[in-house]
Amino acid sequence: MHRIVLQREIRSRASHKALSWFSSSNLFRSVHSLPFATVEAEGISGSQPAEVQNLVQGKWTGSAAWNTLVDPLNGEPFIKVAEVDGNGIQPFVESLSKCPKHGLHNPFKSPERYLLYGDISAKAAHMLALPKVSDFFTRLIQRVSPKSYQQAFGEVYVTQKFLENFSGDQVRFLARSFAVPGNHIGQQSHGYRWPYGPVAIITPFNFPLEIPVLQLMGALYMGNKPVLKVDSKVSIVMEQMMRLLHYCGLPAEDVDFINSDGKTMNKLLMEANPRMTLFTGSSRIAEKLAVDLKGRVKLEDAGFDWKILGPDVEEVDYVAWVCDQDAYACSGQKCSAQSILFMHENWSTSSLISKIKDLAERRKLADLTVGPVLTVTTEAMLEHKKKLLQISGSKLLFGGEPLENHSIPAIYGAIKPTAIYIPLEEILKPANYELVTKEIFGPFQIITDYKKDQLPMVLDALERMHAHLTAAVVSNDPIFLQDVIGKTVNGTTYAGLRARTTGAPQNHWFGPAGDPRGAGIGTPEAIKLVWSCHREIIYDFGPVPRGWEIPSST
Repeated sequence: MHRIVLQREIRSRASHKALSWFSSSNLFRSVHSLPFATVEAEGISGSQPAEVQNLVQGKWTGSAAWNTLVDPLNGEPFIKVAEVDGNGIQPFVESLSKCPKHGLHNPFKSPERYLLYGDISAKAAHMLALPKVSDFFTRLIQRVSPKSYQQAFGEVYVTQKFLENFSGDQVRFLARSFAVPGNHIGQQSHGYRWPYGPVAIITPFNFPLEIPVLQLMGALYMGNKPVLKVDSKVSIVMEQMMRLLHYCGLPAEDVDFINSDGKTMNKLLMEANPRMTLFTGSSRIAEKLAVDLKGRVKLEDAGFDWKILGPDVEEVDYVAWVCDQDAYACSGQKCSAQSILFMHENWSTSSLISKIKDLAERRKLADLTVGPVLTVTTEAMLEHKKKLLQISGSKLLFGGEPLENHSIPAIYGAIKPTAIYIPLEEILKPANYELVTKEIFGPFQIITDYKKDQLPMVLDALERMHAHLTAAVVSNDPIFLQDVIGKTVNGTTYAGLRARTTGAPQNHWFGPAGDPRGAGIGTPEAIKLVWSCHREIIYDFGPVPRGWEIPSST
C-alpha cells in the first residue's frame, strides 16, 4: 500500500510538472480531447468497433483484409485490425531496404538526431504524466489484455519513467565512445557504438505498451530503422502510442508498424533481411527465428521462473503477499511470473501456504485481479492439472477449477488461481521433470519443499531448466544467498527477504542470462547491448619517422 501511495504522489507531482510544461505551449489547448487518439478506450464495442491501421513509409494505411477481434471479457466483436498478408509486405520490404547498414544516424552522421530523440522522449514522458493520457492508456490496456487497473497503470508508469530517463542529453550519452593511445605519434584507437540499420521488433500480448515502447525507443536512440509488430490481439495500444509519438515529434518515416499473422511476418523477415531482430515471446518461435535469421537475433523468450525460500522465516504475511502477486497478478501472464516455489522445511511449518491461499481466493473477475488467459484454454490448464495430480505424492493446494459466472469466450482460458504441491524427489525424476516444469502462461504454480540437506537437489532442478529469466532467493542469510546465487544463472535475480520475481521497473536490467542471444530491456546497458554493435576506428595520421626507408619483405 505504501508503494501505491508513493506512486500516486509521484504521479501527481509529474502531472503538475507536465501541466506547467504544456500550459506554455499550444498543446495544452487540445490535451483534454487527446488530439493524437483515434479511439475512446471505454467506448469500443460491437456497435462502435475500433480500427487498427498499419504505418509504412510515413503513411497510415488499411488493408484488403480486416481481422475482427472479440472482447476477451464478453466475446463481442469490438476491434478490426488491418492485417497485411503475404502479398502486401512489399512496401515494408522496400521501406527497410532504404535504410543503410550504417543507420539513420551514428556518431559521424546526423548527430543532431540524438538530440531530436532526447526531445521526443521528454515530450512523450510529459504527455504520459498527464492524468487523462495515462488513464487513456491504462484503460485501453485493460480492454485488450484484462488486468487490474493498478497493474495496467504500472505499465504506463514504467513507460513514462523510461522516457523521462532518456530525455535531454541522455540519448547521446548512449553513444559515448572511448579512446586508447596508440603505439606512436598520430595513432589512436576509438571505440564507438554503431547501429545495425534496418531492424525488426516483435513483441507479445501481455505488456501491450511497456515492452514495445522500451524496445522501439532503444532501437531508435541508437540510430536504427525498425519495423514493429505487436501481437494483433493488443496492437491497438501501440498504434495509439505511435500516434502520440508522432504528435511529440517522431518523424513518421522512422518507424514502420505492421499488423499480420506470424507466417506473414516470417516472410517479411526473410525478404527484408533486417540486420537484427528482437523477439519477445515463446521459446518455440524464438528458436525458429534464430535458425531462419541465421542467428541475427536477440531473444527474451519464455521463463519457468523460480523462487526459493531460505531457512530464515520472517515476515510471513509480506512473503505470502509477494508470492501471490508474483504467481497470480495479471492472471499469471507475465514472463517473470513465479512458476515454482521451493520452500525450506522451516517455512513448511508456518502459515505461509494458508495465507497464499487466502490471498489467491480474494481475487475476482469484477476488478480483473483474475481474468482471461489469452494463450491457454481452460481445458488445457485443467488437463495439465490432471496430469500433475497423477504424480505420486502430489496434491491440489487450492484452485484447479474454472471461473464461474462469466462470459469469457471459450477460445481463452478462465480458471481460479491454482497451486499444486509435488514432492521434490518426484519433480527430479526424468519421467516427471518436463511435465512439472512446463510453463503454463496463466494463474498456475507448482509448490514443493526441501530439507536443509536437500539444497543440492533444488539446485540440480534449477540447473536442468532451459530458460533463465527471473528468479528470487527469499532470505537474509548471506551464506545461503551466496551459495544459491553462485550456483544459478537467471539474468534478473532478486535476493533478500523482499525478493520477488515480477514487477521489474525501468531502473534495472530485465532479461535472461546464460544465452549469448539474450536480450535486455530498460537500461543503458540493455539498449547498447541489443541495439548497437562495437565499431573500432584507428586513426594513424603520422608523421612518418624522419629518414624512414622501405624495409625488407616479411
